Amino acid sequence: MPRRPSVRVTRLGDAGIRVLAGRGRHALTHRAVDEEADLPPGSTSYYARSREALLCLVVDRIAELDAAADPTAGDATPQPSDAVALADSLAGLVHDLLTRHAARTLARYELTLEAVHRPQLRARLDEAGVRFRDAASALLAAAGSPEPERHGRLLVAVCDGMVFDGLAGAGSVVPPSPARIRADLRDVLVGMLAGV
Repeated sequence: MPRRPSVRVTRLGDAGIRVLAGRGRHALTHRAVDEEADLPPGSTSYYARSREALLCLVVDRIAELDAAADPTAGDATPQPSDAVALADSLAGLVHDLLTRHAARTLARYELTLEAVHRPQLRARLDEAGVRFRDAASALLAAAGSPEPERHGRLLVAVCDGMVFDGLAGAGSVVPPSPARIRADLRDVLVGMLAGV
């Protein structure tokens, strides 16, 4: 079982998310995180000596927050069994990423761009993202997908695209409503599960 991060590491991770979301990846410095966390200078450097370590600290905090907010976690959650029910379930998650968790989502995009040139960070982000692809594949297998792994990857890509478009892309002028997200996901999922 992984060790739970200290209160101070959690505070620094949250501050890093706010810096990334509000000012972009080039503004993420040890000093900026110290200031954002309202901690003495050098606090961030104590826990993350290098920029790479600081980036990984923020990735780990995002992964922790994602896991805590995962509606599919735990055995008690009923699994949707058809395209419409699955779309209804996922629409809330997509809408939350566009609204309640927008700062975390923007921070993730900043980290993703940074990871293009940092293999260690790319590996850390990929590791954090595996659980989403696995969960999507499991949901689609339960709904009867003939190719749950492929459909799972596709579903995650579609959801990522919807979130990006609604938060930072051309669709961000008028972000999609929950009803539109639900309708779009239904179309995708009905296509995947046709004939099931």
